Amino acid sequence: MINDTRLRESLAPRGNIEPGLQPGLDPGTPCAANGSSVYAALDLGTNNCRLLIACPSGESFRVVDSFSRIVRLGEGISTTGCISEAAMERAIAALSICRDKIQFRKARRLRLIATEACRAASNAQGFRDRVAAETGIRLEVIDRETEAALAVKGCAPLLDPHGHGAILFDIGGGSSELVRIERDPADRHAEPQIKAWMSIPLGVVTLAERFGGRDVTPEIYAAMVETVSGHVGPFAAEHGGDLAGMHLLGTSGTVTTLAGIHLNLMRYDRRRVDGIWINDAEISATIARLLSMSYRERADNNCISVERADLVLAGCAILDSIRQAFPLPRLRVADRGLREGMLVEMMREDGALRTA
Repeated sequence: MINDTRLRESLAPRGNIEPGLQPGLDPGTPCAANGSSVYAALDLGTNNCRLLIACPSGESFRVVDSFSRIVRLGEGISTTGCISEAAMERAIAALSICRDKIQFRKARRLRLIATEACRAASNAQGFRDRVAAETGIRLEVIDRETEAALAVKGCAPLLDPHGHGAILFDIGGGSSELVRIERDPADRHAEPQIKAWMSIPLGVVTLAERFGGRDVTPEIYAAMVETVSGHVGPFAAEHGGDLAGMHLLGTSGTVTTLAGIHLNLMRYDRRRVDGIWINDAEISATIARLLSMSYRERADNNCISVERADLVLAGCAILDSIRQAFPLPRLRVADRGLREGMLVEMMREDGALRTA
């Protein structure tokens, strides 16, 4: 039986629940016939609330439930410094669904994190207290280094097994992380090593709020790219040398949306997007296509939708600044990231994954 003290801190008791017990959680309930455990990973970001529930399966895991909703928790923080009441209510509604799924699946190993919005907002502690009181979820605010490391763990399976490594980037709502990772191409089972990393306080929400995201002219777009480049440039100057055998590896709504547009999907399909390779010319053509669209055209596109229509070009500007700093010919798209990293980390800690 797994004895994890973090589990006891993750879901706060509610109502008449006996102290020390978690409502709806049964540590003895198996996920599958072989008695494997149920794990849950939740990521409350500046823009999205995402949940993944899975069971160990060989060297990886099998997903049994998931949830994703755009909540825009960080809306307005760049100007007010606070999480708004409306944003709190959206997030709590989404977190309540996550709690119900965790309880229904009887997950007994949890990690429930919050990122940039809860790092930056002056009222973040009050928001987290309210989340605990209303949903029973106690959020762990992780630092940017941990966020970068979890993204690496989640995306590592998509590294080119014949390559030397990648420049991994995670374009978030309130911050973006860049990581240089390298591996021994002679040993495809070798763990990738983080050689350098950085985090910038700019994401799709903060950049769109600063420059406007609905009506983006070429001049506004260029200003976005220049602003981000001011942050990325010094990192690239120090860690951008010797890129032979490297590729870009992107995890974010920006790159998955870009891939859906590139593939001309009528509706977003993770199975067709996760792991796809896009070359430099194809990225440029797709971004040019997005820049030529009106806000309404972007909102009506099923791969973008009204929820991302005012954010996608800010994300493209961040991507373009990264492409300029690291001129690599190929990008691999990852529809995975922090949640997968948390699951792998927990399962490895428990010895629940088979080693290669």
